[in-house]
Amino acid sequence: MIVAGVMSGTSLDGIDVAIVDIQAKRIRPLAFYSMPYPKAVREALLGVSNAMTHTATIARLHFLLGELYADAVKKASRRHKPALIGIHGQTIFHEGSPVEYLGRRVASTLQIGEAAVVAERTGVETISNFRERDIAAGGQGAPLVPYVDYLLFRHARRGRVALNIGGIANITVIPAGAKPEEVVAFDTGPGNMVIDALVAQHTDGRQRYDRNGSIARRGKVHERLLDAMMSDHYLNRKPPKTTGREQFGQQFVSGLLATGIALPDLIATATEFTAKSIAGAIPKAMRELIVSGGGVHNRQIMRRLGNLLPGIDVESSADFGIDPDAKEAIAFAVLAYEFVRDRPSNLPSASGARRSVILGKSSPA
Repeated sequence: MIVAGVMSGTSLDGIDVAIVDIQAKRIRPLAFYSMPYPKAVREALLGVSNAMTHTATIARLHFLLGELYADAVKKASRRHKPALIGIHGQTIFHEGSPVEYLGRRVASTLQIGEAAVVAERTGVETISNFRERDIAAGGQGAPLVPYVDYLLFRHARRGRVALNIGGIANITVIPAGAKPEEVVAFDTGPGNMVIDALVAQHTDGRQRYDRNGSIARRGKVHERLLDAMMSDHYLNRKPPKTTGREQFGQQFVSGLLATGIALPDLIATATEFTAKSIAGAIPKAMRELIVSGGGVHNRQIMRRLGNLLPGIDVESSADFGIDPDAKEAIAFAVLAYEFVRDRPSNLPSASGARRSVILGKSSPA
């Protein structure tokens, strides 16, 4: 079956579409297309992410994103017509751990981007809302990609860690010959999110990311600030755990800016924070670290991971035939495929759910 997977992550860069041919457990990428968000859309999404905002704004964005997702799928599928689409949606709020609210303890998540619009515009059944069922089953609704990491990277004799560095960094630890219930996965902390915000501040919005890590390489790591960042309570929590803009968004960045430290040095320090928080989460028994996501292009992060993890091969997912920019979109194509096959696709060992459940909701064509 040919399936389109659509992903728009916490970096808010835009929409990624992967076209994948899935036959049983064989996953063969066919095409990849990335469509940047228009500036006004990105600013609107930032405005509603973890913020008090008007419901009309969210409702309009919800349907507008459906239109944009459909546009992106149609552009990506000119050569390969999908029989199914899986969309993650754009997360604007995620609180995987229950909190007290109106007399009940509830966890919650919200991804916008109306699947009914995608199905109507493309004529293809569209699967969405993957996180909610895991939360209903007592999980954190994240991470969901570990199921696919397990299918892609499990090895009978080598322990591997799949690392995705998007806005947030997350790992999937796959021991040699592991069974699904032996996989452990969680968010390690910020990936590119803090760095990107500081770069935008430093360049007055002319750059949205640190190309090749060049600004960080020229800056100087502020060791006292780094020590304070590494003492963040999230890093010391035991998994399962998940994080996002709630912990490492604008409020966190504002605190860094308030120190008065020069921006190139803040960028260098934030880059080192990303590398060290990832490295500190990697079990030393592992032999390979397989990196995907936008952070794979940041040479400073990759260089520091190599330095901090002696004895572990740090590689790009491209070395395994998976485009590092496409991996998460590929994952949601696979999750959609599992939904229509009536197969559970969460890993309770990763999300903390009480049991394996079928993820997603269908919007028929």
